[in-house]
Amino acid sequence: MKIPRDIPGRELAKALAGLGYAVTHQTGSHMRLTTRRGGEHHITIPAARPIHVGTLNAILHDVAAHHGMSRQDLLTALFG
Repeated sequence: MKIPRDIPGRELAKALAGLGYAVTHQTGSHMRLTTRRGGEHHITIPAARPIHVGTLNAILHDVAAHHGMSRQDLLTALFG
């Protein structure tokens, strides 16, 4: 599965809620999401519309590494 090219930050935050992430803090146009699954993990995502592909790729790489899954498995779990 390819990385979506037009996903807004709010939509990504909703998709990551399935992995236990919740918005814990927002300053300006950036949201901080936290999960406690598999240990505490924080990520910061822009609320921009749409998120740049390189930024999205880095976020997905970080989340996949924390959950011990491949990026392809993560993409399938999030965007099915």
